[in-house]
Amino acid sequence: MSTQPSASGGARVPKTRALPTDIAAEIRQAAVALTHRQRDYLVRRSEQAIAAYEAGRYQEALRLAKTVLTQAPTVVALLDAAGLSAYRLSRWREAIRYLSTSAELSGENGHTPVLMDCYRALGRTTKVAELWTELRRGSASTEVMAEARIVGAGALADTGDLGGAISLLASGSSVKALRNPAERHLRLWYALGDLYERAGDAPRARELFTRVAQVDRDAYDVQARLESLGRRRKRRPRRASTR
Repeated sequence: MSTQPSASGGARVPKTRALPTDIAAEIRQAAVALTHRQRDYLVRRSEQAIAAYEAGRYQEALRLAKTVLTQAPTVVALLDAAGLSAYRLSRWREAIRYLSTSAELSGENGHTPVLMDCYRALGRTTKVAELWTELRRGSASTEVMAEARIVGAGALADTGDLGGAISLLASGSSVKALRNPAERHLRLWYALGDLYERAGDAPRARELFTRVAQVDRDAYDVQARLESLGRRRKRRPRRASTR
């Protein structure tokens, strides 16, 4: 997918999985009470739901996924498609319902940052903190941890705790300057730069936005941010002495 929320805004949304044969078999088994033709219909609907999500047609993807889930409510791939589509549509509670069920069934934590962002959107910062703590105590990929750290810091900033938000992001090793940064590093640098600018620390904000721009000058709105900070730095020239 090419569209993603901004680094300082929402969580980066992972791709859904394609529909391999084992998922098709899972759908057929979950809907065992239906006829063979009806189960084939659900498999086709599932394929269409995944394709719609990948194409950015989130309303259609959610509708199709829900059609399948009424008959096969435990298929994780469809729960993910429904939950991530609902998230894209800002339907926070619906996203939470599907993604929480997916996590319970699969035991996976890959969508925890998205869940955190849903709770953040609902103003439930305590729940955001709980999910962050739970994630830190478990085992998660570096990408998931980076995304969760960004969302957690954003939730703290929402409450006015910019110092706590900066500490949370700055404590991660990924904020160090790197020769070959990954996408998660750019997102962390941008998010931290945004926080520093909001806190009034223009030099540090400028440094971090510059790092991002040196890797990808078109990332987010980094050029506009740097131009804005540059204008703030400029001083009016002194008037020539008349003496």
